[in-house]
Amino acid sequence: MAHFRFADPFFFLLFIPLLFFFLKKKKDEAGITYSSVALLKTGVHHRYENRSFYLKLMRFLALSFILIALARPQSGKKFSSTLSDGVDIFLAIDTSGSMRAEDFKIGLNAVNRLDAIKHVAEEFVKKRDMDRIGLIVFGDEAYTQCPLTLDHGILLDFFKRTEIGMVGDATAIGQAIATSVARMKNLKSKSKVLILLTDGENTSGEIAPQKAAEIAKTYGIKIYTIGVGSDGMVPIMQNTVFGKRYVYAQIPIDEKTLQEVASITEGRYFRAKDQNQLEEIYEEIDQLEKSKVEVREYTQYREFFYYFVLMAFCLVFLEILLGETIWRKLP
Repeated sequence: MAHFRFADPFFFLLFIPLLFFFLKKKKDEAGITYSSVALLKTGVHHRYENRSFYLKLMRFLALSFILIALARPQSGKKFSSTLSDGVDIFLAIDTSGSMRAEDFKIGLNAVNRLDAIKHVAEEFVKKRDMDRIGLIVFGDEAYTQCPLTLDHGILLDFFKRTEIGMVGDATAIGQAIATSVARMKNLKSKSKVLILLTDGENTSGEIAPQKAAEIAKTYGIKIYTIGVGSDGMVPIMQNTVFGKRYVYAQIPIDEKTLQEVASITEGRYFRAKDQNQLEEIYEEIDQLEKSKVEVREYTQYREFFYYFVLMAFCLVFLEILLGETIWRKLP
């Protein structure tokens, strides 16, 4: 974006005395007595009767251009550079069979837990422009659905492809933590974060969640755990011999383990029983893990004073030329 300014605008104050002297009337000049003025009343005299005014106007404009040049007119373009200490964040999402429970709502529509998580997580990603974010999915095992990336468009595409049961129906919480550690342990990031969402208990995997958390701590990885799901019996859509039907069941969440995992890494545990709570949790984590962004702005200016100096010299030259030739005053 172009910007125009005067670097030294205080020179414009000199326009006041300059204008005063221009408007000031000259005293009547001494006259010469003629026996007859008939010869003076010619077209030639009438033609040049305002020559003093024009010469004075040229001098005034020349001085005005000099003042504008002294004020240093400049045109510039503004540039900015962004320095960011971004946060590396992995989202570990439970895709086990229990995530089919439809105890969440987006607007007026009931949705399963995975769809609710994907909806909120996508909004979270869109706010973190300066951070590398990756996606881990876990069920019987855990694997990296999307590595850490600044290309959040690709990440969101992977979110859309995430489905319930894609890694089995069990819940390998410890394995999900271990997978994130393997991905982040050698990074030189200032801050490394894992946000783990699950609605159940650790029922699969070769490593206990607490042990995996201890390893994460040694590599400076902070873990935020979120227990997802309402209390009591919840509706789960299942295929039966009579077609698709809702079956009601109670899904226990191992809150104790999730609290221990978060505590070991100096993170926090959250419980989301509905969509509003889930959104609030992500907003809170967003505030807890802020990226340090420094924006530096600078403007590169181009000087234009020499144009006005050139015009001033042209006017002075023209004034001298006319004043000494066709507009020359008789002695």
